[in-house]
Amino acid sequence: MAASTSTAPRLSPYLVYADAPKAIDFLCRAFGFKERMRYPMPDGRIGHAELTYEEGVLMLASAWEGFGLASPRDLPALSAQVHCRVDDVAAHFARARDAGATIVAEPSFEHGSAMYRALDLEGHRWIFAEAEREGAGGSS
Repeated sequence: MAASTSTAPRLSPYLVYADAPKAIDFLCRAFGFKERMRYPMPDGRIGHAELTYEEGVLMLASAWEGFGLASPRDLPALSAQVHCRVDDVAAHFARARDAGATIVAEPSFEHGSAMYRALDLEGHRWIFAEAEREGAGGSS
Protein backbone atom coordinates (compact mmCIF):
# COMPACT_ATOMS: atom_id res chain seq x y z
CA MET A 1 0.00 0.00 0.00
CA ALA A 2 1.45 3.35 -1.05
CA ALA A 3 2.00 6.06 1.55
CA SER A 4 -0.26 9.08 1.35
CA THR A 5 1.29 12.30 0.09
CA SER A 6 -1.55 14.44 1.45
CA THR A 7 -0.65 17.21 3.89
CA ALA A 8 -4.12 17.02 5.49
CA PRO A 9 -4.18 15.83 9.11
CA ARG A 10 -4.96 12.15 9.50
CA LEU A 11 -7.50 12.89 12.23
CA SER A 12 -9.77 15.93 12.54
CA PRO A 13 -12.46 16.59 15.14
CA TYR A 14 -15.93 17.16 13.66
CA LEU A 15 -18.20 19.11 16.03
CA VAL A 16 -21.90 19.95 15.84
CA TYR A 17 -23.43 23.28 16.85
CA ALA A 18 -27.06 24.44 17.08
CA ASP A 19 -25.89 27.84 15.79
CA ALA A 20 -22.88 26.96 13.64
CA PRO A 21 -22.46 30.46 12.10
CA LYS A 22 -22.23 31.97 15.59
CA ALA A 23 -19.88 29.17 16.69
CA ILE A 24 -17.52 29.86 13.77
CA ASP A 25 -17.29 33.53 14.74
CA PHE A 26 -16.69 32.61 18.40
CA LEU A 27 -14.05 29.97 17.70
CA CYS A 28 -12.11 32.39 15.50
CA ARG A 29 -12.36 35.28 17.97
CA ALA A 30 -11.84 33.36 21.23
CA PHE A 31 -9.57 30.47 20.31
CA GLY A 32 -7.68 31.83 17.30
CA PHE A 33 -9.05 29.57 14.56
CA LYS A 34 -9.15 30.77 10.96
CA GLU A 35 -12.08 29.98 8.68
CA ARG A 36 -11.01 27.96 5.65
CA MET A 37 -14.37 27.05 4.10
CA ARG A 38 -18.09 27.22 4.76
CA TYR A 39 -21.02 25.62 2.94
CA PRO A 40 -24.16 27.47 4.04
CA MET A 41 -27.56 25.85 3.57
CA PRO A 42 -30.55 27.82 2.22
CA ASP A 43 -32.15 27.80 5.71
CA GLY A 44 -29.08 29.47 7.31
CA ARG A 45 -27.56 26.33 8.80
CA ILE A 46 -24.05 25.21 7.94
CA GLY A 47 -23.81 21.96 5.99
CA HIS A 48 -20.03 21.80 6.48
CA ALA A 49 -17.29 24.19 7.54
CA GLU A 50 -13.57 23.88 8.17
CA LEU A 51 -11.46 25.99 10.50
CA THR A 52 -7.69 25.79 10.88
CA TYR A 53 -5.31 26.31 13.78
CA GLU A 54 -1.66 25.98 12.81
CA GLU A 55 -1.52 22.60 10.99
CA GLY A 56 -4.77 21.33 12.55
CA VAL A 57 -8.24 21.28 11.02
CA LEU A 58 -11.55 21.46 12.86
CA MET A 59 -14.65 20.48 10.92
CA LEU A 60 -18.11 21.49 12.04
CA ALA A 61 -21.73 21.56 10.96
CA SER A 62 -25.12 22.64 12.20
CA ALA A 63 -27.19 20.30 14.33
CA TRP A 64 -29.45 18.24 12.12
CA GLU A 65 -32.00 16.00 13.80
CA GLY A 66 -32.57 13.95 10.63
CA PHE A 67 -28.91 12.86 10.75
CA GLY A 68 -28.87 12.40 14.52
CA LEU A 69 -26.55 15.40 15.06
CA ALA A 70 -27.06 17.45 18.25
CA SER A 71 -25.29 20.25 20.04
CA PRO A 72 -23.79 19.31 23.43
CA ARG A 73 -26.18 21.80 25.04
CA ASP A 74 -29.00 19.39 24.09
CA LEU A 75 -27.29 16.33 25.61
CA PRO A 76 -27.26 15.20 29.26
CA ALA A 77 -23.45 14.98 29.47
CA LEU A 78 -20.28 15.52 27.45
CA SER A 79 -19.05 12.59 25.45
CA ALA A 80 -15.77 14.08 24.25
CA GLN A 81 -13.17 16.81 24.70
CA VAL A 82 -10.92 18.48 22.13
CA HIS A 83 -7.22 18.81 22.98
CA CYS A 84 -5.32 21.58 21.19
CA ARG A 85 -1.61 22.40 21.51
CA VAL A 86 -0.82 26.11 21.67
CA ASP A 87 2.48 27.99 21.89
CA ASP A 88 1.60 30.21 24.88
CA VAL A 89 -1.08 29.01 27.29
CA ALA A 90 -1.20 32.28 29.26
CA ALA A 91 -1.77 34.41 26.15
CA HIS A 92 -4.30 31.94 24.71
CA PHE A 93 -6.14 31.80 28.03
CA ALA A 94 -6.37 35.61 28.21
CA ARG A 95 -7.74 35.79 24.66
CA ALA A 96 -10.35 33.09 25.32
CA ARG A 97 -11.43 34.60 28.65
CA ASP A 98 -11.71 38.10 27.16
CA ALA A 99 -13.83 36.75 24.27
CA GLY A 100 -16.31 35.15 26.68
CA ALA A 101 -15.24 31.51 26.82
CA THR A 102 -16.44 29.73 29.95
CA ILE A 103 -13.30 28.84 31.88
CA VAL A 104 -13.51 25.41 33.47
CA ALA A 105 -9.96 25.36 34.88
CA GLU A 106 -7.49 28.23 34.93
CA PRO A 107 -3.94 27.70 33.66
CA SER A 108 -1.95 25.19 35.70
CA PHE A 109 0.95 22.82 35.21
CA GLU A 110 -0.28 19.25 34.73
CA HIS A 111 1.00 16.14 32.99
CA GLY A 112 4.27 17.86 32.08
CA SER A 113 2.82 20.99 30.46
CA ALA A 114 0.92 24.20 31.12
CA MET A 115 -2.79 23.87 30.28
CA TYR A 116 -6.26 25.24 30.86
CA ARG A 117 -9.78 24.06 30.11
CA ALA A 118 -12.68 26.01 28.62
CA LEU A 119 -16.17 25.51 27.20
CA ASP A 120 -17.19 27.15 23.96
CA LEU A 121 -20.55 28.87 23.59
CA GLU A 122 -22.48 25.60 23.19
CA GLY A 123 -20.60 23.50 25.73
CA HIS A 124 -17.91 21.65 23.79
CA ARG A 125 -15.04 21.19 26.24
CA TRP A 126 -11.57 22.26 25.08
CA ILE A 127 -8.17 21.59 26.64
CA PHE A 128 -5.44 23.99 25.51
CA ALA A 129 -1.90 22.96 26.43
CA GLU A 130 1.68 23.82 25.62
CA ALA A 131 3.98 21.08 24.38
CA GLU A 132 5.22 18.86 27.17
CA ARG A 133 8.45 20.12 28.67
CA GLU A 134 11.30 17.67 28.42
CA GLY A 135 12.16 16.05 31.73
CA ALA A 136 9.03 17.45 33.40
CA GLY A 137 7.22 14.95 35.55
CA GLY A 138 3.47 15.20 35.21
CA SER A 139 1.04 15.33 38.07
CA SER A 140 -2.58 14.23 37.95
